[in-house]
Amino acid sequence: MIKRLAKILLLAIVGTGISLIILLTVFWAPDRSVAQLKQWQLPDSEFINIEGMQVHIRRSQKCAVDVNDQSLSSASVASIEQVDTIVLLHGTSASLHTWEGWTKELSDDYCVVSMDLPGFGLTGPFVDKRSAYNSTDYAAFITQVLDSLQLQQVTLVGNSLGGKIAWRTAALYPHYVKNLIVIDAVGYPAMPKSIPIGFRLAKYPILSPILNHVLPRAVVRKSLISVYADKTKVTDALVERYYDMALRQGNRQALIERLRDFDNFENQEEIKALTIPTLILWGAKDELIPVENAELFQRDITNSQLKIFANLGHVPHEEDPITTVAVAKKFLVNQSPVR
Repeated sequence: MIKRLAKILLLAIVGTGISLIILLTVFWAPDRSVAQLKQWQLPDSEFINIEGMQVHIRRSQKCAVDVNDQSLSSASVASIEQVDTIVLLHGTSASLHTWEGWTKELSDDYCVVSMDLPGFGLTGPFVDKRSAYNSTDYAAFITQVLDSLQLQQVTLVGNSLGGKIAWRTAALYPHYVKNLIVIDAVGYPAMPKSIPIGFRLAKYPILSPILNHVLPRAVVRKSLISVYADKTKVTDALVERYYDMALRQGNRQALIERLRDFDNFENQEEIKALTIPTLILWGAKDELIPVENAELFQRDITNSQLKIFANLGHVPHEEDPITTVAVAKKFLVNQSPVR
């Protein structure tokens, strides 16, 4: 009997080993350098140094001007300084590219800034090992970017993780934030109907040696399908962008570390202290953070408005940028009531 059990155990170990070898062989995906991902640097994007970290950012034409340029007239400087600034923060595993539609629609009237947050996109992981992938350290990072770009009193816009970073920046550093727009934001406990498979796998540190070296495109596709309401919008080109961004050196390990903080809601009391004009946008078909959480934000933020999109999911700004940014535009013009 013992010999039989030992034989079964040995076969199981051998079978697991063979499966692991096949997995590594078929789905092997080594890290890629920024140089290897150069196609994702946009014509008007750039890298700025934040404490030794090369942060990938994009600035619209209305803000890519040095107000200290001595060749500018005083009238020109005054005109530049009067332009309102909108800073766009993406969610987990996304990049500044998620705001392409919003950037295009807003850039004629505003200074629009987007960036790849540490751990994502072309920016890659924090260089300072003391920094963690939580909203506190991300909020501090946002202020460093704003200081570097000489930006003050901005409108912060954030989706999902970016939404939490936005409202926490407003709570911790209120002098930086004029208005707030949160989109399907992290903030309150939730019971997800669907969690992207990539997120589920990354939450197990024991799998990190494997996950840091393999990445099936099917996992990326399924993860995107789970956050879109209209599954037909998950194109091969979209999957390829998210796939490539995940392979940036250090991003997969950063995601594992990031997701350890995903269910941390110890800061939600700060939401009630927010008094700045706030717009809450939400996809009714969000299966990751249910629409009921949008109502909690509206309940707790005194000066807030809520707009729910019936046919959109967790990333409404990416799924339908034209419809969603139109509501944001109305809000930004003297915080007009949205409909």
